[in-house]
Amino acid sequence: MSHTLTIEPLGAEVEIEEGQTILDAALRAGIYLPHACCHGLCATCKVTIVDGEVDYGEASSFALMDFERDEGKALACCATVEDDVVIEAEIEEEPDAEVIPIRDYSGTVTRIEDLTPTIRGVWIKLEGGDNLHFQAGQYVNLHLPDGIGSRAFSIANAPNGEGEVELNIRRILGGAGTGYVHDRLGVGDRVSLTGPYGRFFVRKSARVPMIFMAGGSGLSSPRSMILDLLDSGCDLPITLVYGQRSREELYYHEEFLALAERHANFDYVPALSDEPEGSAWTGFRGYVHEAAVDRFGNDFREHKAYLCGPPLMIDSCITALMQGRLFERDIYTEKFLSAADAQQARSPLFKAF
Repeated sequence: MSHTLTIEPLGAEVEIEEGQTILDAALRAGIYLPHACCHGLCATCKVTIVDGEVDYGEASSFALMDFERDEGKALACCATVEDDVVIEAEIEEEPDAEVIPIRDYSGTVTRIEDLTPTIRGVWIKLEGGDNLHFQAGQYVNLHLPDGIGSRAFSIANAPNGEGEVELNIRRILGGAGTGYVHDRLGVGDRVSLTGPYGRFFVRKSARVPMIFMAGGSGLSSPRSMILDLLDSGCDLPITLVYGQRSREELYYHEEFLALAERHANFDYVPALSDEPEGSAWTGFRGYVHEAAVDRFGNDFREHKAYLCGPPLMIDSCITALMQGRLFERDIYTEKFLSAADAQQARSPLFKAF
């Protein structure tokens, strides 16, 4: 049985199936609602129920408090409708955002490569000649068997229309999803995924120099964005500051060195925070934010900054950027939230897309 979901202030009417979440129905109709964790933990997708009845689902009592339920609030990622429903959401106009309805895809794993001791590259060829239309910087949900569920991974390749998706997946200690990918997933396995998701993309219309700051497997989105920019002939200054602990963890290093050789407007700044003393490493030693301050002389004015990586790295980078006179309107972040991360206090100035 289906119902009608009306989304204000757009006035858009969407068909929503019984048991389907409000967020899923909106995204499949190509309507973006702010969201992050998709598990009822972070409160990014909070909406107001103007009319109709909903089932609140598995929303955390920290993310959606009892008094908020009484006021008609709900989390779009958990709430399902019980009749025709009208919601009101905070929807920001983004001139550079593409409207791309999410879809379900099936594919076959064609290649697996250990990029580092802890990060595995997985290449998936979509079936039936399908091509995943996405905006560089977005992510997909990879569906895993045996009750593991779905996990979100950024797309690491450029949106080149070749019908293959590259995911760079870091093993998380004790993580069922990443453990499956590293220990059990093999070439030839059939997999399914859903996407694209996310609001992390380059604001190309701004026409200003760009700084990408990444740590760990957070390189995936910036790599996709940078490859897309360079492939499309962007002539604006682009700087990538990428940090890892040691040289063996610094993947795609040679690729970025080669890109910097070929493109005069691309600058690559690798940084290692825990490289053994006396090694052959001659690059920057320290953290991403420290390397950025060193390269730019603590002056980030008239740039756009795109940050992707662990929450602590992002927080340090935001602090450094603001001390260097770059502020909220020009800083964009992406960080995937675990249950522990989502329950930590977050700055009210920034949203993770």
